[in-house]
Amino acid sequence: MPVHLTSNGIPAILAGDMNLKPLLQVLDIKLIGNNTQERYRLILSDSVSSQQAMLATQLNDRAKSGAVRRGSVVQLIDYICSTVQNRTIIVVLNMETIIPECEVIGNPKIYTESDTVGPNPISNGMPQRTAIPSSNHSSTTNMSNNVQTFRPTVQPAYQPPPSYKSHGAIMKNEAPARIIPIAALNPYQGRWAIKARVTAKGDVRRYNNAKGDGKVFSFDLLDSDGGEIRVTCFNAVVDRFNDIIEVGKVYMISKGSLKPAKKNFNHLNNEWEIFLESSSTIDLCLDEDASIPQQQFSFRPISEIETAENNSIIDIIGVVISVNPSVPILRKNGMETQRRILSLKDQSGKSVELTLWGEFCNREGQKLQEMVDSGVSPVLAVKAGKVNDFTGKSIGTVSSTQLFINPDSAEAKNLRSWFDRGGRIIASQSISRDLPAGSKNENRKTISQIKDEGLGRSDKPDWVTVKATVTFIKTDSFCYTACPLTIGDRQCNKKVTKSGDSKWQCDRCNQEFEECDYRYLLQFQIQDHTGLTWVTAFQESGEEILGCSAKDLYMIKYEAEDHDHFANLIKSRLFAEVLLKLKIKEETYGEEQRVKITAVKADKVNYSSNTKFLLDLIPKFNQRPGQIY
Repeated sequence: MPVHLTSNGIPAILAGDMNLKPLLQVLDIKLIGNNTQERYRLILSDSVSSQQAMLATQLNDRAKSGAVRRGSVVQLIDYICSTVQNRTIIVVLNMETIIPECEVIGNPKIYTESDTVGPNPISNGMPQRTAIPSSNHSSTTNMSNNVQTFRPTVQPAYQPPPSYKSHGAIMKNEAPARIIPIAALNPYQGRWAIKARVTAKGDVRRYNNAKGDGKVFSFDLLDSDGGEIRVTCFNAVVDRFNDIIEVGKVYMISKGSLKPAKKNFNHLNNEWEIFLESSSTIDLCLDEDASIPQQQFSFRPISEIETAENNSIIDIIGVVISVNPSVPILRKNGMETQRRILSLKDQSGKSVELTLWGEFCNREGQKLQEMVDSGVSPVLAVKAGKVNDFTGKSIGTVSSTQLFINPDSAEAKNLRSWFDRGGRIIASQSISRDLPAGSKNENRKTISQIKDEGLGRSDKPDWVTVKATVTFIKTDSFCYTACPLTIGDRQCNKKVTKSGDSKWQCDRCNQEFEECDYRYLLQFQIQDHTGLTWVTAFQESGEEILGCSAKDLYMIKYEAEDHDHFANLIKSRLFAEVLLKLKIKEETYGEEQRVKITAVKADKVNYSSNTKFLLDLIPKFNQRPGQIY
């Protein structure tokens, strides 16, 4: 089957057509440069004309692996033209290999610029990085929650300033885009421009999927009408814009595609997300625009976190009442990170734990600890914290979280005034911290009360403590093979299977690895004087119940096949009296509703503490008929 290359592809590229996506052939490929900066030079042909080209460094692996070689037919996806020593070079930013290798097509000749017909070739299409001026902007944040309504006024056409608009070819006779509010963006608009402030910027992340390796970063925008939207860049676009974008600066952005926002990762109040492309432009606004706030919050009282959905993203503000030291945490994949836990309280009478991860521990966490140690209780605003309901409710930082210490806002001033006028000494109830065994405030129940009181059948889970005896442990399936890779601040933990080459494969991460992790999925039966029930325990609580790791127990049973040792270990954990912190929630299995009981913590019974707990209940028993004694 004959291969038809793009007719006049080379002249069109050199004339400034950056949207052609031509089909070309690689006549030659050669490694140039030194060990520290490897580059590959190509000769590309459209069957009539040929031209020198360079591979962007992120495509070097294509040449090293042989995916692109002499004779390959490729389609250029993203590319620009650059003038080097008075010669025009095509810089290939992204491409796809169509045919790995074939004979030379046509009789191509070196293209000369004197043959150009039409517009003059662009002398330098390389992306120009914006020079960010150094200015002392106030760190004070404007955090008004009063979002202005959209005013549909016609704004003047946006023309990028000359020093900032060489971000790719601009087609002739193209009408300039009008500046519109973020709230008015939709996928059906042709040309648009928005003026907005960058409120958050994520790190560049690497990924691997069926299409190969890649990189991505995102940033959030806020305009003067209170509209917010996330902008995402991939691969070559990352190289163009990552160094330009700076939190707090105002930019003019135009050209890009709008796609539905992925709400699992995007917490902003916008159904769309902008994906920048090779033709997109970003221009720094040198004059500060005071009409655009520095940040926008939607604070929720701490008391409302109790009913917040797990993994939801929220904004909170509170007074820091305690800060724990930062401690190293070793992940299962061998990587070490830092964790620091602090407590916040507000006027709602509740307090909540905030867990800082990674760099937050050493930046804001260290500053907060120094302030609290010196007797100062600062106000802390948390933008985009993640709700966790593993043991009660708590908030954790994620990559998009931002922390503001003593912000200049009405909410912060009101909270400071309340705290200084007596809020400091008002007791608050924690919605996070595990209550110690034998605490007066723990919600102690019997097994029969779980069913009799219909626990777990409301919209949110019930959390109770039960003192019971382990009477049976299911041993035919007590753990599963899990993915050891880390996604963000958390381990993946999804179930993995063996692939054909005996490696473990995770469908979620789309990666293979030599060794997997083993995690408990333990089912056991507990009994007290009122009845018995089945309980499920995962990793940490499973280790507390069995006294060893899931991997060790798996190796004893399946690798060493030491059945006597395995049986004795299980028997040693039976008929032990334990104090279990249980999460009770109704779940749907097929079309059937079942109440699932999960052990999130298991402690040995401290009989001294338990006796004191019972003695303290005696005077109050008549007022607390549902309490166990």
